Amino acid sequence: MSTARPSVTVWSLSAAAVCVMLAGCSASVHVGGSEPKVSADKLADTVSERLAAQTGRPKPDISCPEDLAGKVGTTTRCTLTADDGTTLGITVNVTSVKGSQVNFGIKADDKASPAPR
Repeated sequence: MSTARPSVTVWSLSAAAVCVMLAGCSASVHVGGSEPKVSADKLADTVSERLAAQTGRPKPDISCPEDLAGKVGTTTRCTLTADDGTTLGITVNVTSVKGSQVNFGIKADDKASPAPR
């Protein structure tokens, strides 16, 4: 008798959802400059690390299209992409700024989008 194993897609997208349900992920980044902001690359890496830490799984592939301004209430949308191309949207929201430290919340969408055909 064989047992079915969940695909990487199911795991990756489930991992993001678990993170949101369990703890409502949050993170913070120290940045320099007169007006704090988190670069798109640093933001993607931080979100990926946070999701991996919350789920105990490898870092998922996350991309963020723009820098995140260090101003409370600012949001941006990032995307988790599974190995098969399925995607899950992730909203990142600045919750507080203390000097050069930008704190933000991470919330995954409830539904994934299928891979493009």
